[in-house]
Amino acid sequence: MSAYIHTSVCNKIGFITLDRPKALNSLSLDMVRAITASLMQWRDDENINAVFIHSSSEKAFCAGGDIRFFYDVGTENPTGDSALLEDFFTEEYALNHMIHYYPKPYVALLNGVVMGGGMGIAQAGIACRLRIVTERTKMAMPEVNIGLFPDVGGGYFLARTPGKLGAYLGLTGEMINASDALYADLADVYIPTTEVPALMKVLKTSTASDIRLAIREFAAPFAAQANQDDCRLATYRNAIDQHFDQSEVALIVASLTGDASEFALHTLNLMRKRSPLLMCVTHEQLRRGASLTVAECLRMERTMVRHCFKHGEVLEGIRALVVDKDNAPQWSPSSLDDIDSSLIESFFEQVWPEYAHPLRHLQ
Repeated sequence: MSAYIHTSVCNKIGFITLDRPKALNSLSLDMVRAITASLMQWRDDENINAVFIHSSSEKAFCAGGDIRFFYDVGTENPTGDSALLEDFFTEEYALNHMIHYYPKPYVALLNGVVMGGGMGIAQAGIACRLRIVTERTKMAMPEVNIGLFPDVGGGYFLARTPGKLGAYLGLTGEMINASDALYADLADVYIPTTEVPALMKVLKTSTASDIRLAIREFAAPFAAQANQDDCRLATYRNAIDQHFDQSEVALIVASLTGDASEFALHTLNLMRKRSPLLMCVTHEQLRRGASLTVAECLRMERTMVRHCFKHGEVLEGIRALVVDKDNAPQWSPSSLDDIDSSLIESFFEQVWPEYAHPLRHLQ
């Protein structure tokens, strides 16, 4: 088990606490394995009726995968097939799939920063989940900022947000608040942090047959508070749907360029900092993901991530952000004009035969 994952059981609820505060709970392979082991142990345990996952810190639920680990391991093996990287992404995506189809209520308290891999363990869950946000919630899928794509099932859950919100969030990596998350169907209920101790008391004393119902009842009086923060996604929804409803990233940029509004200028500024190639790959990922199952999306993303490390764009992005910290990545290609469809398609080319895919067993 990981030193950064603590588990306990109370009132027939299995509690998982992420406890790596200095790294904003960035997921390591040991943490992925510890969460997986707990969920597997509780899945068929008649004494466990639900799972509640949260953080020991108000700063972050989970800021994603351990990208410094990705860099260190990835630079040691430039072919992109490092055994440690292979294990991490295979096991992380398998965990995302397990949560999607978990047979018991799965509740996530998304207090603080929720990004990347944190979104994977927050957004996963089709029928069983409940996602709680607070005034501290800062949510994003910012992978294009490091030369990656919104993985951990992002091709599934971003493609199913209303209108073109998923395309906007995936291509820009924009950070959103609790109000935005609720509007985009990336959260279910709002609870202020001052009420979290009372929430925990409800969890540990409730006699409700489904703890999600008790949480919704507890959260109901605070619903209006979520709207105290500006909902930028609602404010700019028409513009988002208009500009991001294009067949290519270059056309999205052209559409935004023809708009002198504050929103368009801000969005263009964000996109100019992102990897041109991975924005194009992400655009294609979301197009494909809209018609795929969870398992199919995760298998596709597992293939894509191998291509990302082999290409090297993600290593350059991490170098610029957290290693040298110069915030000046040398993207390759450096311009949308230099990207053609064959380069984009190469990120979706099969790495393994179907019978050997590391996620072939996902149903």
